[in-house]
Amino acid sequence: MDNRTSKQNYYLDIADAVLERSTCLRRKYGAIIVRNDEIISTGYNGAPRGRRNCSDLGGCAREKLHVPSGERYELCRSVHAEANAIISAARRDMIGATLYLVGRSAATNELLPDAMCCSMCKRQIINAGIEKVVIRVDEKLYRTIPVNDWIENDDSIFIDL
Repeated sequence: MDNRTSKQNYYLDIADAVLERSTCLRRKYGAIIVRNDEIISTGYNGAPRGRRNCSDLGGCAREKLHVPSGERYELCRSVHAEANAIISAARRDMIGATLYLVGRSAATNELLPDAMCCSMCKRQIINAGIEKVVIRVDEKLYRTIPVNDWIENDDSIFIDL
């Protein structure tokens, strides 16, 4: 009998370790892209290379303005974990791959059971050719989202054209 951690939780554990590099003061995210059992790239949320991080500045503009989670990303200094992982990989290596994502509260380090990719990251994931996204819900549970669902159920169309 094989008592090893499942492949999904193995990769989620690695994404959970990656998020420890996050510099966001609100939410810490870690992402890894895997294809054919090989890690293609990793990413965490933080300011673009060369810019100072919120953790270095000692504050978050969105926090100071009481911006709810999921809104007004143009005020955020960070590049999201998913985007950083995509930036670090070649598209040819991401076609058919899986992106594993873990989110935690920066204040409490508790898992975010409702973690989800934002609309911008969804578009990047679609264009990268990634096939599915696996998101940690708790220490052992996760949900799997076929990226094709984001294509077929296009939530970016708010009005009928």
